[in-house]
Amino acid sequence: MAKTSQINRNQKREKMVAQYAAKRAALKKTTEDMSVPPEERFQAMLKLAELPRNSSKTRIHHRCELSGRPKAYYRKLRLSRIALRELANFGQVPGMTKASW
Repeated sequence: MAKTSQINRNQKREKMVAQYAAKRAALKKTTEDMSVPPEERFQAMLKLAELPRNSSKTRIHHRCELSGRPKAYYRKLRLSRIALRELANFGQVPGMTKASW
């Protein structure tokens, strides 16, 4: 199990990303639009830089839903390899069987 503080920090970041998503998208659109005057684009860049760092989507780290493990994460299932294996061994993942040879 991952440290609770790390899990909580990541959840806090996810909430902040959702809160600032629209504002961040509008500012990014303004900065990338070449038809807008350079002064306006620069002001939009400054406003974008004033937003909290944790409101950026790239600051979120994928974590397992069950264990909170940050590594060996399957995006489709939102689980780590260890949690996936445990669920598969108990037959809780449809279509997944244990391999033996």
